[in-house]
Amino acid sequence: MVRVSRRHFLQGAGLAVVGAVAGAGAARSGALPLPAGASAATPVHAPSPSPPPPSSGAAAGLPDRTFTSTALTAPHVSVWTDAATAPGLLFTGPMGHGANGLITDSNGSPVWMEPTGAGVTDLRVQTYRGSPVLTYWSGTSVGGHGEGTGIIRDTSYAVVAQVSAADGLKADLHEFTLTGEGTALLTSYPTIRADLSSLGGPAAGFMYDCRVQEVDVATGDLVFDWTASQHIAFAESFLRPGDDPAADGHSPDTAFDPFHINSVDRRPDGYLVSARHTHTAYLVDRTGNVVWRLGGRRSDFAIPAEAAFAWQHDVRQRPGGIISMFDNHYRDGSTGISHGLLLAVDESAHTAALALALEHGGHRGNAMGNVQFLDDGHYLVGWGADPAATEFAADGTAISEATGIGSGCYRAYRHVWSATPSTSPDIAVVPGNGSTMQAFVSWNGATEVAAWRLLTGPDPERLVEAAVVKKRGFETNAAVAAAAYLAVEALDGEAGLLATSAVIAA
Repeated sequence: MVRVSRRHFLQGAGLAVVGAVAGAGAARSGALPLPAGASAATPVHAPSPSPPPPSSGAAAGLPDRTFTSTALTAPHVSVWTDAATAPGLLFTGPMGHGANGLITDSNGSPVWMEPTGAGVTDLRVQTYRGSPVLTYWSGTSVGGHGEGTGIIRDTSYAVVAQVSAADGLKADLHEFTLTGEGTALLTSYPTIRADLSSLGGPAAGFMYDCRVQEVDVATGDLVFDWTASQHIAFAESFLRPGDDPAADGHSPDTAFDPFHINSVDRRPDGYLVSARHTHTAYLVDRTGNVVWRLGGRRSDFAIPAEAAFAWQHDVRQRPGGIISMFDNHYRDGSTGISHGLLLAVDESAHTAALALALEHGGHRGNAMGNVQFLDDGHYLVGWGADPAATEFAADGTAISEATGIGSGCYRAYRHVWSATPSTSPDIAVVPGNGSTMQAFVSWNGATEVAAWRLLTGPDPERLVEAAVVKKRGFETNAAVAAAAYLAVEALDGEAGLLATSAVIAA
């Protein structure tokens, strides 16, 4: 199997054009559920059931979904399920196939497709000013990171806020997390001059530094600003400029990336920062000092072999002393199987033990990926460059999986989401046998539609009910008697009117 670098993967998957989206799942409240009889320090390897047959995933070569009522398209996501999943919809950012921002139901049918064609990663639901919102990052991919802004949309999909990094920087695609105080956590990758000779690179070289910022959403004021190069030594990096001619540090266009910060999680005592290229999670206090390092060349913790991680993403503090992450565990040309990794971390004793390893079907995501804690005790693992997402029961048993999520997906989530778009439903008509016509209707992003009322008539002012049909998937079609004009009404579960489409000539 040919493996490509993360930098080339993002560019080749379509993120070199405008777009991408970011965020991270919040830890659920309560104690971490562990299998019966297991303590937090007891290693528990999740069962790995046999993968589903090839016909259920992207390997089957299923064509992208297309529709009659709209020009929007989406990858054909396939889903298998063995047990009841957590409630909610699946939020993904497929790369390279149709919509780059995609919400689907539990059967893989689209609910919302990002309508502008912007690239999207880490599409998810967060809370802003006490209300649920849809958040993402949008911008341009540059050398494995991004330059753009964070976007917040309400339940009508109207833009509530656009959040930029402070100090003249561009927000990076790796993190856009909202806090309960109305702030956002962001990362940025400014290009700076640096002496890279200690790593075998040019003395007058170029590198990507990494900045971690907390910014007030409403005002743009800077709350916290941290620069990786002031606290992380080059010697901690597992990369060298000579590893990749496209990132050798000889020019701004080939800037070296020694740290690659890809997640930030706020704790009461500071910030948990993940640096992929040092294999380390750093606890940074409010003054910017590094309190401790977990993993990597200078780890302050004793980590047994079964809990070791590498090239990780999405490091999060969880209740009960658990730190979770997506352990990519291998990079281009190396070996290893990726995991959703839960570590029991004793910060006083400086030890870390394996609590749970979530793995299934030999998934290997050499880039991207995440772990979400769901409210019912389940876990959702997005496999990143391996375009799938698996839901696990509390004991680590794989119970459901979505495959064919484009060419890869930065992170994947399950969220409860209720939305009524400010746009109108879309309709189209295909002539039938002369006495009938086929009506097609959809409403991108609508979650509350239970049925469609089709209205027909001889002119736009004289429309009457022709049929009421149950909503079926993203697009519903129905045959009605031929007429000159057609419109539809969206009905909720109690037959209440949600919206009316435009009237079109049939």
